[in-house]
Amino acid sequence: MGRKIGIVGVPPLAVMEELITAGAEIIDLDEPQVRASLDLTAPYLPRVYCAILRTVVLNVLHLELDAIYIDVGPGKCDCALHVATILRDMLDIPVIPTRNRDSRGFGTPLCRTRMQLTDKLLAITAGVRSIIPYQPLPPCRPTAGFWGVPPRDFSILALFPETTHVYGWTRCMENKTPADMELEAHVNMEVPTVFFAQSFCAKTALARHLAARHPRALYLDCDVSAGSSARAKIEAFLELSGVAADHD
Repeated sequence: MGRKIGIVGVPPLAVMEELITAGAEIIDLDEPQVRASLDLTAPYLPRVYCAILRTVVLNVLHLELDAIYIDVGPGKCDCALHVATILRDMLDIPVIPTRNRDSRGFGTPLCRTRMQLTDKLLAITAGVRSIIPYQPLPPCRPTAGFWGVPPRDFSILALFPETTHVYGWTRCMENKTPADMELEAHVNMEVPTVFFAQSFCAKTALARHLAARHPRALYLDCDVSAGSSARAKIEAFLELSGVAADHD
């Protein structure tokens, strides 16, 4: 068995190539890997902290890892830089900060193809652990947009039609250029779009700013899980925008 390596954010392609070539088992620490309460992270991070980074700490409390690569550059956030410091003090394994400034795009076929939004984001997040170029996929005409980061609670994605295009940092994630601010700020002004961010994330500022400039926008932030109020807002927004729902 290869070494168990945890990753946070999108490490540079050169780092991923090295890990994959060495046969490492790569574990995405941004995603929930264990069933445990986020309250267990309270001794290490404030409760009013991004749920994704609290999930990172929760995972490392339960997983046996050989090393962690955590992206702390403009492709992630300053909060991740502080989490890297905390992890180094918590753990007896190497915690290696990276700064992904890759500019060679892999393309965004998943963001623009017809597919259930949940499956689409699962495929995009899984792609972080791969260095294989994407297969071509036919683009669809968008009827809705989802802008932002992959939510901790993927259940809200089921509310969107399969003709939803993905924008924001998630599109940068698929393109493997997480620090591409121009791509992150790209939106389609003709498509009703939900601008999503995790509560207590710095990207809430950009989400609100872009939503304010968009003629058909809903700004939404959620913490650990999406409650009935968040779901109702999305459903009402899509319905009032004339977007047909696949889940009905």
